[in-house]
Amino acid sequence: TKGLKTTTTICPFCAVGCGMLVQVKDGKVVNIEGDPDHPISQGSLCSKGDALVQVANNDLRLKKVQYSAAGASEWEEKSWDWALDRIAERMKDSRDRNFRSKEKGKDGRDYLVNRNEGMTILGGAGLDNEECYLLSKFARSSGVVYLEHQARL
Repeated sequence: TKGLKTTTTICPFCAVGCGMLVQVKDGKVVNIEGDPDHPISQGSLCSKGDALVQVANNDLRLKKVQYSAAGASEWEEKSWDWALDRIAERMKDSRDRNFRSKEKGKDGRDYLVNRNEGMTILGGAGLDNEECYLLSKFARSSGVVYLEHQARL
């Protein structure tokens, strides 16, 4: 590992959050190992975490967006800019169609609710606390009420 750039990270496979050391040479991941200074895993990794270098360096790994239009039988390659714009458009459209600003109470009065019942956001175990916080803030600012995290399921 002499001469390699080393970065610390968290294993993305489960909710345990094992620490990893990733070594890079010329922009390519050349080694991944457990971080002995990490308080959770203390240098240990499971078989999936230990084999993560194969995910980073795999000729079969998809590196471009694959899109299949409704009713299409083939996948087509799209740019990341196209995909992110499409996601933003679809989210905005869903929010516009499903946003409720007021709701009638049992007493017949209108109450301010400001919620979007047309979207769900699901977090995952690969997210750290800060990412979960940002995801929940984004969800709430979009009016999303159906917010869940797979670690609770």
